[in-house]
Amino acid sequence: MVVLARIKGLLLTAEKVDRALRLFTAGVHESFPGSIGASVSLFDEQGRGSSAGATDPLVLVADEAQYQLEQGPCSTARETKRAVLIHDVGTDSRWPLWTRAMASQPIRSVISVPLMAGTCCLGTITIYSAQPGTYDATSALALDKLAAPAALLLDNIQTSETPRRLSKAFTAALTSRDSINRAQGILMERDGLSPDSSFRKLLRLARTSTQPMAVICAEIVAGRRRGSHDGD
Repeated sequence: MVVLARIKGLLLTAEKVDRALRLFTAGVHESFPGSIGASVSLFDEQGRGSSAGATDPLVLVADEAQYQLEQGPCSTARETKRAVLIHDVGTDSRWPLWTRAMASQPIRSVISVPLMAGTCCLGTITIYSAQPGTYDATSALALDKLAAPAALLLDNIQTSETPRRLSKAFTAALTSRDSINRAQGILMERDGLSPDSSFRKLLRLARTSTQPMAVICAEIVAGRRRGSHDGD
């Protein structure tokens, strides 16, 4: 397939992890019409997640909500080592905190499948759509077929950059999570919001801003961003 050919050609030449993941997610995005975007989620031994190769800022918002709330389709796909299909986020009850956080976001259909190398789950590949019912069991099977050989290729990357790449990803995830927690605390005290409402406000700001959530949170902590005082 074109997706795997892109990755294989790259690994045989430059062996760049970041670019390989970007090519993979871009190819996956193109392979599923109606998708907003795709991303790979990598996890450390404690289950802390970090996104790589995300093709759209909205994908990062959806991923970050899962890591922060510790629930969602990619977490379940990793834990069960099975594909997870959501026909409509608005009516799915498996992850109440995450689906509530996504209520204000244009995300309705999701597929997340594990990236398996033997019995080891390296992470997940997730695709998102703004319309309900975009994906079905056939779509999940197709993504799973793409994920299997791609995971083997990624597992065989043996460059000096790989440990540093993953270490930086997990360090960035921890730093981002701490920044989000501090920004939430400020919004809760300043605006009288609940933990859930403060997090959804951060998601909304990240979606409407051209800046990453980490930058928005840093500005709130530094007192440079007041944020909107509108309702949830």
